[in-house]
Amino acid sequence: MSRNAELADLIRARAGAEAPEFALILGSGLGHLAAAVEGVAIPYSELPGFPHAGVSGHVPQLVIGQLEARRVAVLGGRAHYYESGRADAMRPALEVLQALGCHRLILTNAAGSLRPEMPPGSLMLLSDHINFAGTNPLIGEPTDARFVPMTAAHDPMIRAGLRAAAKAEGVDLPEGVYCWFSGPSFETPAEIRAARVLGADAVGMSTVPEVILARFLGLDCAAISVITNMGAGLSNESISHEHTKAMAPLGAAKLERVLRRFLRDRRLDG
Repeated sequence: MSRNAELADLIRARAGAEAPEFALILGSGLGHLAAAVEGVAIPYSELPGFPHAGVSGHVPQLVIGQLEARRVAVLGGRAHYYESGRADAMRPALEVLQALGCHRLILTNAAGSLRPEMPPGSLMLLSDHINFAGTNPLIGEPTDARFVPMTAAHDPMIRAGLRAAAKAEGVDLPEGVYCWFSGPSFETPAEIRAARVLGADAVGMSTVPEVILARFLGLDCAAISVITNMGAGLSNESISHEHTKAMAPLGAAKLERVLRRFLRDRRLDG
C-alpha cells in the first residue's frame, strides 16, 4: 500500500469514510476559517509528508467535517516555495486529498493589488495566473502526465458559482490575473510595473504551484485572493508580513460569507 493510501486510511479512521465534496487551502492570516468547520482536526505533524507550514499566520492542521451541510477538507496552512526551494512541496497533501476521493479544490491567499479600485480588504477571484517565479512543481515528474494543459486551469463552473455566491451576499468579487513571485522578499516597484505590463492584477507568493499540481492530479480548482496591500510603489503603506497578517482579517469575513454561501447554494451533481 502506498503512503498516500495509508494516510488516506488513517484520516478516514479518524474523520469518517465519506469523501470531501470540496477541499480548501487557507492563506496567510486566514487559517482561523478552519475553526468554522464542525469536524476533526488532525495536525500536519501527525501526517507524514504534509507540509511543515512554518510561516506565521498559518494553522498547520487538516480539518475534515461539515460546513454549511457540505463535507469539506480544510488545510489550515500551506508550504511555500521560498521555505525550501521546492515548488512541489504541497504535492503530498494534494495527493492525499485525491486519495480521499476529493475532486474539487478552492485555494485562498493573501495578495498585493495592482489596481487602485481593489484596495486592502477587497477580494479577487482568479480568472487566470502568470507563473513569474521561474520554476514549476512538475519538474522531475518522469511521466508524460507532466505536460498538463492550463488553458482552463481555473475552473469556469466553480468560478461561476463563487461569483453567484458573492452577488447573493452583496460582496464585490472582481476577477483578475494573479502573478506568482517566488518570495520571500516582496516585489520591487520595477517588478510591480513589469507585472502590470504583463497583465497582472494582483501578486503573491503561493497558489500557482498548487493549481498546477491540482490540474496534474485531475482536481478542478478555483482561487480567491484577499487583498492585504497595494503593490510596491502604488501607495505609501509599509509592506511586511506583519502588515499582511494584520490586514487579512479585513477581507476574511467577506471571504467566509462567500464560501459559506457557495457551499450552501452549490449543486454538486457533476
